[in-house]
Amino acid sequence: MDNSKRAFRKSTRYFHRRLIPIQSGDQIDYRNMSLISRFISEQGKIFSRRVNRLTLKQQRFITIAIKQARILSLLPFLIINKKQFERSTTSNRTIQ
Repeated sequence: MDNSKRAFRKSTRYFHRRLIPIQSGDQIDYRNMSLISRFISEQGKIFSRRVNRLTLKQQRFITIAIKQARILSLLPFLIINKKQFERSTTSNRTIQ
C-alpha cells in the first residue's frame, strides 16, 4: 500500500497526566526541609524534572532553594555512605 493512500491513524502514544507533587499550600523555600528533601537522591543529587514531574518554573525554584540550603549548611553538599566511611577509617587504622 502506498504511503499516500494509507488511512489516517491516531498516534499510539498515551498521554500521561502530569501529577504535581507540590500542593498549592506548599511554599518552595530553602527553609522548608520536608519539601526539599523529596527532590534529592540518596547521594545528594537533585532529581531531574522528568523524575520530579514538576513544571519548569517549579524545578527552577526547587533548584535554587536546594542550593541556598546547601550554602547555609542546612543540607550537605555530599552525602557519604556510612559503610564507605567505616571502611576507609578501619583501613587507615591498620596502616598506621
